[in-house]
Amino acid sequence: MMPLDGIRVIDASSILAGPLAAQILGDYGADVVKIEHPIKGDSMRGHGPSKDGVPIWWKEISRNKRHLALNLGKPEGAEVLKRMIADTDVLVENFRPGTFEKWGLGPDVLHAINPGLIITRLTGFGQQGPYAQRPGFGTLVEAMSGFAHLTGPADAPPTLPAFGLADTIAGISASSAILMALRHRDKTGEGQVVDVDLLSPMLTAAGPGPSAYDLLGTVGSRNGNRSSNNAPRNTYLTKDGKWLAISTSAQSIAERVMSLVGHPEVIGEPWFADGAGRVQHVDLLDGYVSDWIGARDRDEVMREFTEAGAAVAPVYDARDVVEDPHVRDAEILAEVEDEDFGTMLQHNLMWRLEKSPGTIRFTGRALGADSDAILAELGYSDTEIASLRESDLIK
Repeated sequence: MMPLDGIRVIDASSILAGPLAAQILGDYGADVVKIEHPIKGDSMRGHGPSKDGVPIWWKEISRNKRHLALNLGKPEGAEVLKRMIADTDVLVENFRPGTFEKWGLGPDVLHAINPGLIITRLTGFGQQGPYAQRPGFGTLVEAMSGFAHLTGPADAPPTLPAFGLADTIAGISASSAILMALRHRDKTGEGQVVDVDLLSPMLTAAGPGPSAYDLLGTVGSRNGNRSSNNAPRNTYLTKDGKWLAISTSAQSIAERVMSLVGHPEVIGEPWFADGAGRVQHVDLLDGYVSDWIGARDRDEVMREFTEAGAAVAPVYDARDVVEDPHVRDAEILAEVEDEDFGTMLQHNLMWRLEKSPGTIRFTGRALGADSDAILAELGYSDTEIASLRESDLIK
């Protein structure tokens, strides 16, 4: 018994945030139908690396989803969606505001068919406001949230992440919002519109900058790998050319680190008593830690930090992640069966539920792989399905 057994989801979104939200629901038992344009498909199929022409990222972001290739922009395609909505719990879409309404699929229409439907709309800037009609890509949000301004060396340009950070945070946030809306429906029978913009979760992740500006008039700045909240916190190069990261967010950890690197005298200084005080002496503390780590190989540093109960981690690339014994033993990655690759590694489920765990039942499929089966479930005859296909409404 998985927690979302019996929940039916339509994923009519594209790229990353919406598909990730739907993937999470599918991982925990929801029956997810992925809708893509029959000719264009989801642009996500072209993101990331591929092997023998088969997209690798797609295999994960579309796992546990059945695939229907359907043109929602045509009246006949919109009618298919309406028939699906009658027996659906959650719709996820991320078209520009007004697009679904233009197609005759606005919330008023869909809720008239199914009053309990949860309509989840993911956009860059929400359904209302002066920026609502702007293209809402994660890169723009990572810039506007203050993240880029705070990231990178002080003497270098603002730095954007090398991956879909804003979309990923928004997708995880949307899955949480959907569950809250389902809980509300369980209690009241009411469906609703869930409006998730990419900017709000990213602002939260970037920290309390707006509050600090409001109350103090201060604006944060780039500090490289240093933290504005505590010190020492940085990446450090070992004698054998390896990078390590340490954190001293907890006072006890900061004290252990300074004792380990041979400078316990600073612990008694009044300024050492909290993170803010230590930040004011970051050059001194970083110098002590850097000198100590730079004189030792990575394995020695890792061993001594671990024995001292201090916080340290190696800076990994993808190969290091795959080969890490904890990642393997804790099953943070999972080897799954795949119809194209035989088996492949993927990120495992994000949360481990003791009583009702989720599962990876199958990986992402080809465009329109389940179209005929899904339409047959809706009552379409073989002749009707063939007619839809001849009209390029499905694949």
